[in-house]
Amino acid sequence: MHVEELPIPGALVLTPTLHQDPRGTFLEWFRAPDLRAATGRDLALAQANCSVSAAGVVRGVHYADVPPGQAKHVFCPAGAVLDVVVDLRVGSPAFGRWTSVLLDDVDRRSVFLPEGVGHAFCSLAEGSTVVYLCSTGYAPGREHSVDPLDPDLAITWPTHGRDGSGLAIRLSEKDSAAPSLQQALSAGRLPTWAASRQLHA
Repeated sequence: MHVEELPIPGALVLTPTLHQDPRGTFLEWFRAPDLRAATGRDLALAQANCSVSAAGVVRGVHYADVPPGQAKHVFCPAGAVLDVVVDLRVGSPAFGRWTSVLLDDVDRRSVFLPEGVGHAFCSLAEGSTVVYLCSTGYAPGREHSVDPLDPDLAITWPTHGRDGSGLAIRLSEKDSAAPSLQQALSAGRLPTWAASRQLHA
């Protein structure tokens, strides 16, 4: 497995070795020793989630309070998504910046997101499936969103799907009503770089 750092501190993209023969493909999409070697930490598994999305659906930008935060290891076993990582940690050298990675059923890469980082994705095909391992369980009072269409974030969402057809972005009511980055910052709702780093100091 090849591990590469993303421009957001602590976030990684992991490319597995694909073992292919006439029967199909086998891969290891998560390996604890590889993550430990890259980050110096383990991912405590508290919950595993799976979402299936129509083309054009955008989920996020979601994040959790720190502490305890929620680290995620994200994989797309079917379909294709543009996975977006946003640094929401106040004081981080990359605060307010985002990067994206194509996750699909061809290259079969995955993304690791540390606590305090925002996560979103856009489905590029009908029935795109995303599974993610989470370090903490779902806790509604600690989980929040930032508007994925916030012009200050200026995330470049795709306009065409994997098959080349046009995409119409669709959001949940919750994500449509999410505050902007500046509103979340002014309300003191964002995690801090210092608190995120202390989790695994």
